[in-house]
Amino acid sequence: MMQIKAYRTICEDFDAMWEPILSAPFGRDLELAVIDEDGEHALVFACRREKEGWKNAASGARVDIRPTHWRDWEGAEVRIRKPLEDSP
Repeated sequence: MMQIKAYRTICEDFDAMWEPILSAPFGRDLELAVIDEDGEHALVFACRREKEGWKNAASGARVDIRPTHWRDWEGAEVRIRKPLEDSP
């Protein structure tokens, strides 16, 4: 099983910043988020929605994920996130 790298995010207005995954456009570089038992996670690489499913935007490789939210990929921009107390 492939492990996906993701940032743990804490954000009071998570829904305001992200769009629901059902509205994700096809063929554009997107930042995806997943929600699991540990909270919200933003993937560290851009993805594209294709008719075959989600793909890594850089490599074109299929990515087996179930994202919940999306927003436009901002490229090299570094997003500032609150540090987590329980992170190493």
